Amino acid sequence: MPQTEVIFYCEVDGTAPVKQWLEGQDKKVQGKCISFVNRLETFGYELRRPTADLLRDDIRELRPTFMNVHYRILYFFSQGKAVLAHGCSKEGAVENSDIGKSNYQEA
Repeated sequence: MPQTEVIFYCEVDGTAPVKQWLEGQDKKVQGKCISFVNRLETFGYELRRPTADLLRDDIRELRPTFMNVHYRILYFFSQGKAVLAHGCSKEGAVENSDIGKSNYQEA
């Protein structure tokens, strides 16, 4: 199975929201999230629960948990690449506002 290219969505000014969000997390959380991104790179579209899940509108989530906190990295596929769009932590369901932040037309 060929690896999936994983890229960060970037704003017009060049900032990458997921990269900024990750940099604000504890080093151990960063490591856990990066390991999930590596799995996405390896398994691409084939990645399933408990590691990843489909939310709605073709927005998917990576689902790392650390110290009872549920972290989510929202992503979508564009032109065969996985585009990391938004990072958040959650207690219940992922908020619609967080999903909306990941619904970009083009990467």
